Amino acid sequence: MNQNEIVIRHLNKFYGKKRALSDVDLTIQQGMFGLLGRNGAGKTTLMKTLATLLHKNTGDVFVCGIPVEHAREVRSITGYLPQEFSCYPNMTVREALGYLGILSGMDGKTRKERIELLLKKTNLIEQQQKKVKALSGGMKRRLGIAQALLHDPKVLIVDEPTAGLDPEERIRFRNLLCEVAEERIVLLSTHIVGDIEATCERIAILNEGQLLFNGTTGELLQKANGKVFEADVSRKELESLKKVYTVTAMHAAGQNCRVRILAESPSLPSASPAEPNIEDAYMLCLLHHGVAANDLGGEKE
Repeated sequence: MNQNEIVIRHLNKFYGKKRALSDVDLTIQQGMFGLLGRNGAGKTTLMKTLATLLHKNTGDVFVCGIPVEHAREVRSITGYLPQEFSCYPNMTVREALGYLGILSGMDGKTRKERIELLLKKTNLIEQQQKKVKALSGGMKRRLGIAQALLHDPKVLIVDEPTAGLDPEERIRFRNLLCEVAEERIVLLSTHIVGDIEATCERIAILNEGQLLFNGTTGELLQKANGKVFEADVSRKELESLKKVYTVTAMHAAGQNCRVRILAESPSLPSASPAEPNIEDAYMLCLLHHGVAANDLGGEKE
């Protein structure tokens, strides 16, 4: 069993009669790994299972060679940032990290060294005496990463970390994740395709608990070759066009629109082939697995 990877075999998780994860097989190696899927796809259930916060029903899961049933051992090498992170609102940033270090059983010297390092790494030096409740959304996410990295884990699990952040803070956060992924496994779960495109070489796509794709971003893009087109249409034509094709992007200019569509061979006179991006390929993957086009919500103004 490889000590530097997460191995998931035939994983199933039920909530009553509802199957949240269905026979998931996945191997996650060192570096950034993206878990992509719509809200409710099963991403958080999978991540909580890996973080030992949920019990699986059937299947095998090993985190760096440790069976997930050995929760204490798995938690000792795992850092977890949940989608909704909150932490001691009346403490300062430094106090909160110090207290979490004590709870983790870190000695005073190690605790001080790790806190200094992480305040610098997460760019929170200037906010270290600020109360947690006074932090902006982006600062709270950075504090969340700092607490997750406090005990220097081999695995970092991050759930929807950039949701609600402004573009500048999102880029800063993605860069931070890429930096920490150089020496550990980082599993990033999101429904924001741009986060995956900017950071991950390998990705998996989940939908309704089923694994639809597992491979590199290049392999996913290859599946979309020849199936993405751009065309200029009038605003009047737009509604009828959307009934026939899946529109992934739309840019209005006066009475006309430049649209990006998914199709095998569109019958639009102005349609020309376009280079696929990850969002195109992701939406095609969902379509090919029976997700209705009107459930995708892909077009943008």
